[in-house]
Amino acid sequence: MVDSNNARTSLHHTLHLRAALPVFLVLLALPQITAALHAEFYVTLATRIAIFALAASSLNLILGFGGLVSFGHAAFVGAGAYTVGILMQHGTVPAAIAWPAAMLVSAGLACLIGFISLRTQGVYFIMITLAFAQMLYYLAVSLKTYGGDDGLPLAGRNTWAGIAPGDTALYYLALGALTLCLLFTQRLLNARFGQVLQGLRENPVRMQALGFPVLRTQLTAFTLAGAMAGLAGTLLANQGGFVSPSMMQWSQSGMLMVMVILGGVGHLYGGVLGAAAFLLLEEVLGHTTEHWQLGLGAMLLAVVLLAPRGLASLRSVWTRSQA
Repeated sequence: MVDSNNARTSLHHTLHLRAALPVFLVLLALPQITAALHAEFYVTLATRIAIFALAASSLNLILGFGGLVSFGHAAFVGAGAYTVGILMQHGTVPAAIAWPAAMLVSAGLACLIGFISLRTQGVYFIMITLAFAQMLYYLAVSLKTYGGDDGLPLAGRNTWAGIAPGDTALYYLALGALTLCLLFTQRLLNARFGQVLQGLRENPVRMQALGFPVLRTQLTAFTLAGAMAGLAGTLLANQGGFVSPSMMQWSQSGMLMVMVILGGVGHLYGGVLGAAAFLLLEEVLGHTTEHWQLGLGAMLLAVVLLAPRGLASLRSVWTRSQA
């Protein structure tokens, strides 16, 4: 579909800097604002939201833009977290070594799993990605040297120039990582590679008939998404000071998928909006009732009925209703 105003197709994506910049500036000032209000806890919450927004955005790259319904994405988050934990247990603390290593491990696993899984389609692809994730989960459970079922506590956080970041510094690291990944995703989607990936989402048979490399394109996207998920895993391990096999469980993959659906599948900010809405609802409703999932379910139902393309599409739904 072609936009007559700017001659761009619906396959192009923009970061909407005019609207995003004020929000970004507020996020930059958040630690100072919360300190003035004596509400530093919200920095920890914002860090968690940024980390899960990164993980959900990495899933959105293959789910929303590639049409690949992976139900084992949390395995790559867990692999990144475990890489950091295991390296730290063996004395490797600098982030300059541990974080790239975690991304490489997650990307390598994603490449291996994708190489096998992408030879299937539909429900078979969903099931095989779920099966690989559960295999990694049980592998982590069986690693008694690294905590087994009890998980692995970290001695501290990865250091930068010999200094372990505090909560505020970790918040800025998470925000920076999320921002860079969104910029990278936008550039990737607007490049030829991203156009081909979105074409494969619409009609892989036709794209293959036109001579585009189906497996190579999808495998590259799957691997890049795995690397970004691994980065989210490193941040999650550093924030919590603990890694656990539960990070790889199917329920975590389901949570990431709910975040993407809630925020907007195939929208650049879908993962960010979904993670923010999910975790804020969890925080607010969790203090009210232990059955906070009922509220989340009601909101998810409302979004699906009113804005099938997620929270990111609410503005266009409102505009159409006023026309």
